[in-house]
Amino acid sequence: MKAILLAAGLGTRLQPITNTLPKCLVPINDVPLLGLWINKLVQLGVEEILINTHYFSEQVEAYVAAHPDNARITLSYETELLGTAGTLVANRRFWQDETCLVIHADNYCQSSLQGMLEAHHQRQANTDATLLLFETPTPQSCGIVQLDEYQVIQEFHEKVANPPGNLASGALFIFGPAVYERYFSDLKPNQHYELSIDIVPNMVGKLQGWRVDDHYIDIGTPQSYAHAQNLAKQTAHHTCNTGSNLA
Repeated sequence: MKAILLAAGLGTRLQPITNTLPKCLVPINDVPLLGLWINKLVQLGVEEILINTHYFSEQVEAYVAAHPDNARITLSYETELLGTAGTLVANRRFWQDETCLVIHADNYCQSSLQGMLEAHHQRQANTDATLLLFETPTPQSCGIVQLDEYQVIQEFHEKVANPPGNLASGALFIFGPAVYERYFSDLKPNQHYELSIDIVPNMVGKLQGWRVDDHYIDIGTPQSYAHAQNLAKQTAHHTCNTGSNLA
């Protein structure tokens, strides 16, 4: 199993924090987001990880070089941003015909994702991939989905004024081996494409939904970053207290 961590973005909404730091290296409880994801993927059994870079790429390269699991990590530098789907096209040889997680590295996820992996293996026979879903208080700013009785996505509404609910795409996928051939093979290399615009609408009816089983936050603004920091501290405090009680 492989994984792609999308980590090249400029993080403009998170300024001034990202004026000197790429968003993927913003720390949560003293651990960079990228490190949290790498550790999670290793625990999940991922054998190879590809990380795309662009903004402050030298910082990302230095962090990965010092990481204990760097032997399983490949870096892919983009001179110009290719978009979330464009990156997948450019690195198709890494993941095509494989089971592969595709993750935006600027999200904070407290789930182990073990439940998502199990759901993917047990997904409906006519589906090609699994998408993490979460309930959002701001559905107008998200991609909102509607599911059928089998948890297969039947509608996808990307940032519309009056969305039909608050169940949102977390932009975290597990792709089955057929995904590249069915949804990406007609896209041209070195072009700009986005998953939410150029891929996901074509997967409606073939994409299984999985409701996340723990906190999931887009670290897009200073406010959401502060919220993630507070959650991480609360979790760490609870874990320490539980450990003390058990001792």
